[in-house]
Order: sequence, then structure tokens, then C-alpha cells
Amino acid sequence: MSKYELALVLSEKLEDEERAAAIEKIQGYITRFGGTVSDVDEWGKKKLAYEVRKMTEGYYYFIHFEAETQAPAELEAAVRIMEPVIRYLIVKQDEE
Repeated sequence: MSKYELALVLSEKLEDEERAAAIEKIQGYITRFGGTVSDVDEWGKKKLAYEVRKMTEGYYYFIHFEAETQAPAELEAAVRIMEPVIRYLIVKQDEE
């Protein structure tokens, strides 16, 4: 199992419950694909570097998880089509 980090930017138009539901859904995807979530880091509402879908701000989240090598591709396919997600990036963390 390798360690990964999923960086997410969610729409600024979401209410607290909708953001929590989106994060729960993503955590569910990770566990469904055989991974385990170790940490969810919420950075809150931040200004975007450039306008995306007519939005200038978004909610930033970083989810750390461990999974097999095929899981990030499956997770990316699921996250890509989620409506509240405006940007995402999955990176493999260095083994220490």
C-alpha cells in the first residue's frame, strides 16, 4: 500500500452540510476502492488563483490515504464527475 494525498477545491456556493456530504462521499469512494483514510485536513474558504466556473473562492480540503496502486485512478474517475468539486489533484507521497 502506498500513501497518497488528494487535494480538493469545492464550490464556494455549498452549505456546510453539502460540503460534509461531499467529503463523506469521497471517503466512501476511497474505502470502496480498498484504501484507508488517515487524515482529512480542512483549510477553509480561500481565494482561487484564477476564476473557475465564475467563482473566485473555494473550500480547500486535503485527504491523506493509503491504497493500492490502482485506487487513485478509480478515485479520480469518481471525483471528476462530482458536481461540487471544481478542482482536484491526487499525488503519491514519498515513502519515508
